[in-house]
Amino acid sequence: MNINIPEGKKLILFDGVCNLCNNSVQYVIKHDTKNQFMFTALQSEAGKQIIDAYHIDTNQVDSILLYTPNKGVVYKSSAALKIATHLGFPQNLIGVFFIVPPFIRNWVYDYIAKNRYKWYGKQETCWIPTPELKSKFLE
Repeated sequence: MNINIPEGKKLILFDGVCNLCNNSVQYVIKHDTKNQFMFTALQSEAGKQIIDAYHIDTNQVDSILLYTPNKGVVYKSSAALKIATHLGFPQNLIGVFFIVPPFIRNWVYDYIAKNRYKWYGKQETCWIPTPELKSKFLE
């Protein structure tokens, strides 16, 4: 796997055509005051490399992954909660939901993920970041 992520950064992989996912990425960018996260679409070359390297079934996980070099990938509700815990106060308080068993968290997550296109819509192509945000994205 040949993905160049700067030291100390985490990579969020998201569904590039999902409006909910794109809005979530923009939310993270706005609240990532420590500049810890980079982003790429699941549909991107980097996204495909990570999916292949970790043998991820995109029929089961198709909306968000958090990749940390030397640590691997977390997905679904665990990824969303881990991301939130790195955003600072008050967003980091969402981490309290780690006490909820994963099978319950992931059931809620899967329900939202299954309906996200119906509720929030879908784009024809992946969202393209502005020139100011381009450095936060992998191609």
